[in-house]
Amino acid sequence: MTIDSDPLPGTLRAAVLLLRAQAVALGLIAVWLIWSDLTADTTDLTSALLVTAFAVGGAVALWALGGALSRRRAGARAPAIVLQLMLLPVGWFMIEGGMGWLGVPLMALGIGMVGLLVSGPTNRALGFGERPAER
Repeated sequence: MTIDSDPLPGTLRAAVLLLRAQAVALGLIAVWLIWSDLTADTTDLTSALLVTAFAVGGAVALWALGGALSRRRAGARAPAIVLQLMLLPVGWFMIEGGMGWLGVPLMALGIGMVGLLVSGPTNRALGFGERPAER
């Protein structure tokens, strides 16, 4: 049994927890969409299935990225950042549509997550940053 003597820095741990929380939230939305698809009187089946599949896929991707980052897989950082940046246009259109109470926090979450993912401690934990000089 090996015990990791170098725990995840707080910024990376927070990013992982927030990615997992987002995955759970999106998973709950996916469950609601599945229920709605099954109980709707009339529906455009293709559109309903695509939206539901997008929600399920997003939840799986967020969960997987959280797991990869918790294992210090540097390649998971860029896709995680892209998914967080996708919250900006979503939040903007929510604000434009009169749902600023939800749009503003979503945008703040996206920006905050990007900050966590590019912070110094996270960079060092994922192996980014200054390399020792070679001779």
